[in-house]
Amino acid sequence: MRIRAAATVLSGAVVLSALVVPGVAQAAEHPGAATDLLGFASQSVRPKDALGGTTFTDGVVNAGKDIVLGVTGKKAVPVTFTAFDVEGVAITQAFLWQGTDSSSTDTITGGLESDEYPTCTETPVQNGYSYSCKTVFTIDPAVAFKDGNGTAGTWKLFLGAYDLYANASYDDDVTRTKIKRAAKLTANASPEPVKKGKTITVTGKLSRANWTTGKYAGYATQPVQLQFRKKGSSTYTTLKTVKTSSTGTLSTTTKAGSDGYYRFVFAGTTTTGTAKATGDFVDVK
Repeated sequence: MRIRAAATVLSGAVVLSALVVPGVAQAAEHPGAATDLLGFASQSVRPKDALGGTTFTDGVVNAGKDIVLGVTGKKAVPVTFTAFDVEGVAITQAFLWQGTDSSSTDTITGGLESDEYPTCTETPVQNGYSYSCKTVFTIDPAVAFKDGNGTAGTWKLFLGAYDLYANASYDDDVTRTKIKRAAKLTANASPEPVKKGKTITVTGKLSRANWTTGKYAGYATQPVQLQFRKKGSSTYTTLKTVKTSSTGTLSTTTKAGSDGYYRFVFAGTTTTGTAKATGDFVDVK
C-alpha cells in the first residue's frame, strides 16, 4: 500500500477511519454485528460527493460463488477488488452490507466487516496508481445472524479509501453476493429388494439452517426433483418433481424398472442453498 506521505497523515487517516465507521474499532467486541455498519449513517461524506477521488472496480466476493452457511462453524470468505487514485491511497476498508440505503440506520438490515484492513499492492499506471487489493471476511452464523434469518439474500460490497491527505472516498455497491442458509436433504427408497414393475416409495426430508435457533428445520412447500441413476451409469435422470409438506417431508412413488439409485435434488432459492440427497440403492428382482 502507498505510504509515501508523512506518517502523521497516515495516522490521521486511521483515526478518521475508526471515527467514521465505528465497527472497525469494535470488531473484537462485536464481530459481524449489524450495528457495526451504523456509522455509515452518521458520517457526512457520501459516495457521490466524497472529497477523495479513489474509484473501485472488479469487486469479487467468495470467488463469485454464493456464501452458504450452516448453523455452526466459521467460514472464511475472500474478497478482491481494484482501487485507483491519481495521487495514491493510504488505507482501504471493506464491508458487506444489506439494505436499501447505507446513509440511514432505518434501511440497513445487516452488516459484516472484514477481519483486517485490505492488503493492497500498488502499481504505477498512466495518470495515477492502481491497487490490487484482497481481504477476508470470517463469518460465524451463530454470531452474525443470531437475531434473525431475514438477512439471508442479497448483500452488497461497500468499499472505502483514504488518500494521502485523509480525504475519503466510498462506493457502497461495488458488487453483490448472496448469503444463503444451508440446506440438507435425505432420501430412502423401499421396499428393498423389489420385483420389477412393482411400486417403490421414496421418502425424505428437506431442512435448512435456522440461524436464530442454531438448528435445522423443515423447509415447507418447496419443489424437489426425484432422480434415478441406473446401476453402472454415472448420470441421474429426473423422474418427477414433488413438493415438500408443511414440515419439509417428502413422499412419492415410482415403478421399479432396474437396479439403481434414487435421490432427491433441491435447486435452492434466493435465500437457501442447493441440496442433494445421497442416492439410495434398490435391487430389482
